[in-house]
Amino acid sequence: MTKPKHILVIRLSALGDVAMTVPVLRVLAKTYPDVRVTVLSRPFFKPLFEELSNVQFLEADVYGTHKNIGLLKLANEAKALGVTAVADLHNVIRSKVIRNYLMLTGLQTAAIDKGRTEKKALTRANPDKKLRPLRSMHQRYAEVFQKLGCSLDLDRHEFPPKKELSPLLHELIGKHAKKLIGIAPFAAYEGKKYPLSHMTQVIKSLDATGKYKLFLFGAGHDEIKLLRAFETKYKSVTNMAGRVSFEEELKLISNLDGMLSMDSANGHLAALYGIPVLTLWGVTHPYLGFTPFGQPITHQLVSDRGEYPLIPTSVYGNKAPNGYDKAMESIPPAKVVARLEAITNS
Repeated sequence: MTKPKHILVIRLSALGDVAMTVPVLRVLAKTYPDVRVTVLSRPFFKPLFEELSNVQFLEADVYGTHKNIGLLKLANEAKALGVTAVADLHNVIRSKVIRNYLMLTGLQTAAIDKGRTEKKALTRANPDKKLRPLRSMHQRYAEVFQKLGCSLDLDRHEFPPKKELSPLLHELIGKHAKKLIGIAPFAAYEGKKYPLSHMTQVIKSLDATGKYKLFLFGAGHDEIKLLRAFETKYKSVTNMAGRVSFEEELKLISNLDGMLSMDSANGHLAALYGIPVLTLWGVTHPYLGFTPFGQPITHQLVSDRGEYPLIPTSVYGNKAPNGYDKAMESIPPAKVVARLEAITNS
């Protein structure tokens, strides 16, 4: 198979899934430095790829200019850039339209196998189901490039240096010898959110040690309001939500000593820079393949399957039997604090 000269990489959403493409593209760039890459995604995600010298970015306005038939316009924009192959890392209706259109123009194409059958078996409502780890999304992304003639060894991945802090971030961090810990307490679905009462105990315990500077991440009016309340109450807490740009958040995240996250985007963002990430899992599970890049199983705290034997109940956390929205209450705050302190001080 002839190695492509210029690959169009399609991954339109969501933030965590887009972030998981970055380590794979780093290995691609290292392994095949002569292969050009154009990432097709939403404008907000562009800062994720700025470190990659062989990658350019093509903005997708899927709710405006590129809506419906506009997807063909987007495909032609990619074609005009000289792409010779398509790596569809999304494999949804929008990406299929672009991929199939470009295939008809003679381009080589490949799409991700999301493992829907395997994931359906792992999330079925059967307490006796066999729990086994599936291939990670990073591995599935790498397999797409293999189909295009670019085999990748993810063990060759190298993390980039920490990003340079801006004057504003230097001011927010201050001068001290404390460890910097990020905390992202939110997720898209209730089944993936650590109870507020439990998270309050975690923050209170970390604050009481006087050893940490805590940075809280979130988005949206309600989340910002809650995080500001933590900032007001606890001396070591700084709310980052609504305060700085996404680019600035990435700079700060790359300089953290640890991140506490749900099964959500911020854990994946921290993992991009080799930051130790402690992930709390509710009705989802690390075996589904969404563990942050390079993070060991010891960095995963899973809800009690003895009490909630149907876990995982869904891939994304949007489906759960009655009572399973309480599953994360089975992860004691003291255990979270102890594990977080261990991974940030190792």
